[in-house]
Amino acid sequence: MKAPVYDLDGNEKETIDIPPVFREAYKPFLIHKAVIAIQSHQFSTQGRDPFAGERTTAESWNTGRGVSRISRVRGRRGGRSGMAAGVASVVKGRLPHPPKSEKEVSKHLNRRERRVALLSSISASMKREIVSRRGHQLPEGTPLPIVLSDDIESLGRTKDLKLTLNTLGLGEELARVSKAKRPSGKPALRGRRAKTKRGPLIIVSEDSGIFKAAGKLTGVDCVLASNLSPIHLAPGGHPGRLVLWSKSALNSLPRVLYSMVDRFAS
Repeated sequence: MKAPVYDLDGNEKETIDIPPVFREAYKPFLIHKAVIAIQSHQFSTQGRDPFAGERTTAESWNTGRGVSRISRVRGRRGGRSGMAAGVASVVKGRLPHPPKSEKEVSKHLNRRERRVALLSSISASMKREIVSRRGHQLPEGTPLPIVLSDDIESLGRTKDLKLTLNTLGLGEELARVSKAKRPSGKPALRGRRAKTKRGPLIIVSEDSGIFKAAGKLTGVDCVLASNLSPIHLAPGGHPGRLVLWSKSALNSLPRVLYSMVDRFAS
């Protein structure tokens, strides 16, 4: 299968063969599992002081006073005297089941599962129905994957990159992701930030200025082919992101992916 290569003006320059890594079967459940496992590595463990809420003089009055036998603060004149303390579900008491810092919060994933998930997310990016289902605005008649010449890697200005994307027919896509969803009500009062949508992903072999240009476009991300992972191709565990490849990026994918494709084919 062949794909056209476009220059920065949107003109078809040549055609190249699509690598075999794009022919992996579509496995959405494995992609979602891999993304959740990668995201869990960013979590921080939380814990509480094991004696929190228990540093008190409270003790039970036992029977004979006509009150419950819950532990109460000792004393007669203090503001806390006679109040329940040292147990759960009371004012200034302890938590019944507090989080523990020794809990393992990161999820583990087999090496083969992670690589197969990456292959599957790459193949999902060239299926037009999956990409459209994710909400991306695709120009009519543009085949997937979209491959650009290596000149895209040397773009250092945001306006040049934006002009190239508009030339490729992605103007509606940029307009879609530029509208941030701002919360209202309590979330806005509490300073919760606006949610932005995910737009095109640019995959290159090396950074010659494209990272700086793409960093100022809302929703547009850029990543090296050697650092590619399912979290880039399937944000939130939803595969089918619109991807723009540079010509050299197709050959800069890790060699182990090609070996896995050959192993499965045999």
